[in-house]
Amino acid sequence: MKTDYRNVFKECGFTDEQIDNRLKGIKEEFFFGKDRVYFTTADNMGYVVDTGNIDVRTEGMSYAMMLCVQLNMQEDFDRIWRWAKTYMYMTEGENEGYFAWSCKTDGEKNANGPAPDGEEFFAMALYFASHRWGDKEGIFAYSKEADAILTAMVHKGYDGRKGAPMVNHDNYQILFVPGIDFTDPSYHLPHFYDLFSEWGPLEDRDFWKKASLVSRKYLCDSCDKTTGFSAEYAEFDGSPMKRPLPWTNDRHDWFYSDAYRTVANIALDYEWNGIDVGQCAAAKNIQRFLLIDQRRETFFAYEVTGKATSEPALHPVGLLATVAAGTLATELDDVSKEWVMKFFNTPMRKGERRYYDNCLYFFAFLALSGNYRMW
Repeated sequence: MKTDYRNVFKECGFTDEQIDNRLKGIKEEFFFGKDRVYFTTADNMGYVVDTGNIDVRTEGMSYAMMLCVQLNMQEDFDRIWRWAKTYMYMTEGENEGYFAWSCKTDGEKNANGPAPDGEEFFAMALYFASHRWGDKEGIFAYSKEADAILTAMVHKGYDGRKGAPMVNHDNYQILFVPGIDFTDPSYHLPHFYDLFSEWGPLEDRDFWKKASLVSRKYLCDSCDKTTGFSAEYAEFDGSPMKRPLPWTNDRHDWFYSDAYRTVANIALDYEWNGIDVGQCAAAKNIQRFLLIDQRRETFFAYEVTGKATSEPALHPVGLLATVAAGTLATELDDVSKEWVMKFFNTPMRKGERRYYDNCLYFFAFLALSGNYRMW
């Protein structure tokens, strides 16, 4: 297991005290301050609110669990997991064994469909919790719960099970939703799949090892070779998914909100595993391509090939954070240092859209400070 994690902030000249104090402040603001997104309930539960949509999502819940295990916050980890299992977990129907991707803050489900990025992060956070704190009983037998999630992701729709899997059995790719015929580049987490192949259910370890190899290559294929941008949704060959969708009129073939996570995933995978099959070039490309807009503080939505649209970025702080995190996939030079310094000196986002930006911000700070670790 890796024990030596790169601290890019120290490489840029920040002291341990500066970094530690900043991390404490981020933790306070995210979980407990007046601009928090995390709330506890009287029945010993906790949830994270998407402040832009006023709902609770598996994305944010699983992210918060990962943050808690990284920060050794077991009590809050358990609160969040209890809420997710109580209100989001589905025990019947086609999606039995998955988690409803969106709920109201009182626990009522807004939808009965899952989002695979939530399941991925739930499983990884639970394995880390098992290793850091040890398994307990019931839903707090963390590794057993993680095994069940991965089994559902791979085996639903097979072996007589209802529903559809979250992974394509022919090409080993994670799907945008179960059974669909396209993917989301930001859902591809080869660094998680490598660990699933070591710790997950025995019968599926070979599957996850193949998935890690496929996803690493996919991250290379889905990022434009000049800009480093990936699309929000993409075909299995990495090209932007331009087909109309029955449930929305929004476009998803551009570099926009979901897609910001791709470069951060590339960076964390490289930090954990040190394997580059071409995907790391995206980190350098995106930093150089967006440098002028970063200096102007005028991020937009972009075509994958680089043309700026007239629509401003919905999550500019999140974009800044993930591009800065990309430094973990490359050497520190004048350009990457400028991104890291800009990020360190930029406060967390305020206002109604703070949830997504500050999730990405928190993860980027952990990664760049050497505190996003395998447990």
